[in-house]
Amino acid sequence: MEPAAEAEFTDFVAERGPALLRIAYALAGNQAAAEDLLQTALGKTALRWRSLDRRGVESYVKQVMYNDHASWWRRRRNRQETAMASLPETPLPDSSDETALKLLLLDALRRLPPRQRAVLVLRYLEDLTEHQVAQRLGCSPGTVASQASRALRKLRATLEESR
Repeated sequence: MEPAAEAEFTDFVAERGPALLRIAYALAGNQAAAEDLLQTALGKTALRWRSLDRRGVESYVKQVMYNDHASWWRRRRNRQETAMASLPETPLPDSSDETALKLLLLDALRRLPPRQRAVLVLRYLEDLTEHQVAQRLGCSPGTVASQASRALRKLRATLEESR
């Protein structure tokens, strides 16, 4: 990557990285998996940086994360990690409150299948319509509605059990 493009990409990651990590965390359910998911998406983005419209870069990164997360179970091969020359200076701070309800909700989200979790993240965290979610995930709006309904039912049942 040429120096100007590299600087532009670095600025994008510095500016939007924390927000993208929150999306990845909501999808993956834990910090390590979220960091891996985001790193993979940013790696794919860096490879295509020159050809991407800068106004749609964040959407592109999110789409890569949704697709990678929703299809993780289809991949049977072991994922190889790439060694880097240097590590980041400090990890991003976790700014979430550690309340009992948030921990309980996080545990309930982790128990959802990846597709249902992706639907909830897109519908309620990203605030997309059923049609937009269906386009992103490559399914019908009816599938989105049924997956969201099942996921919310499971979340409610888990929360009721714990009270």
